[in-house]
Amino acid sequence: MFKFDNEALGYKGVTVLNGISLDIKAGEKIALVGESGAGKSTLLMALQSRYSANSAFIPQNPGLVRTLSVFHNIYMGSLNRHSTFYNLVNLIKPKKNEIALISPIAEKLGLIDKLFTRSGELSGGQQQRAAVCRALFQGGDAVLGDEPVSAVDSLQSRVIIQALCDNFETVVLALHDVELALEYSTRIIGIKNTQIALDAPTSSLQRSDLDVLYTA
Repeated sequence: MFKFDNEALGYKGVTVLNGISLDIKAGEKIALVGESGAGKSTLLMALQSRYSANSAFIPQNPGLVRTLSVFHNIYMGSLNRHSTFYNLVNLIKPKKNEIALISPIAEKLGLIDKLFTRSGELSGGQQQRAAVCRALFQGGDAVLGDEPVSAVDSLQSRVIIQALCDNFETVVLALHDVELALEYSTRIIGIKNTQIALDAPTSSLQRSDLDVLYTA
């Protein structure tokens, strides 16, 4: 589903990762782990750029339009399903059928009471959940998430990750919480020193096996 073959990855002409060979198959639940700045975001952005047609993306910065409501920010995940005219009408007066589709998603992630609140008025955790709702509403074969639970508590983190695993066949998430990575993934990819330093089934790993990624 996703594939790199001994490639250098980066942005703005700067190479961040070297010699990246990676083959992700449909149905895998993958956690990307490693220190901040190791290159997890670079890898995710490269995956999203190359395979955007069949995947939803949750950026580290939620990327919400602050002047629009939570409803409209979630709805933006489906803009390509409708005509420009339909989208404009829905912007002015939200359609009942779209509200009915979005409400269960917002309720699941604890945002139903904020559905028509401007996103700029939300807390950081609420904004992050709105971005996850947008990805869930967009749908697709896969979801790529860059620290999608960094601003929420442990309980909300589990609700979010479980929702992503339930709604997408293939899941690739950069996670700073190693315990969550071990709990929800089927495969862990660790990045260190510009390369993939670890790539193994989660069932074969313990917490101590990941310590090498966080030591000098």
